[in-house]
Amino acid sequence: MSTYARIEQKLIEAFDPEHLEIENESHMHASGKGAESHFKVVLVSAKFNGQRLIARHREVNKVLADEFMNGVHALALHTYTEQEWEERSGSARRSPNCMGGEQAVI
Repeated sequence: MSTYARIEQKLIEAFDPEHLEIENESHMHASGKGAESHFKVVLVSAKFNGQRLIARHREVNKVLADEFMNGVHALALHTYTEQEWEERSGSARRSPNCMGGEQAVI
């Protein structure tokens, strides 16, 4: 099973999301094509009601702890309650291109 599929399965099971987007952004980093090291996750769940942002991120990181130990280097997390997602008109910020690694410009 791919890293993407494991992330998707675990997040669905743990958060019963109203909306879930997972994007492999490894190509935007020094990891290169075909890598599964950098992901963007947009997760909308009623389970986030009443939680601060840091608590939401801790929960996601806890659920995906095995992935971090097995090759995932970074997650760009965008976690919302259903109301917050509606207020944002169903959109999250785009991730910037990485300036590190082999792609660094001097």
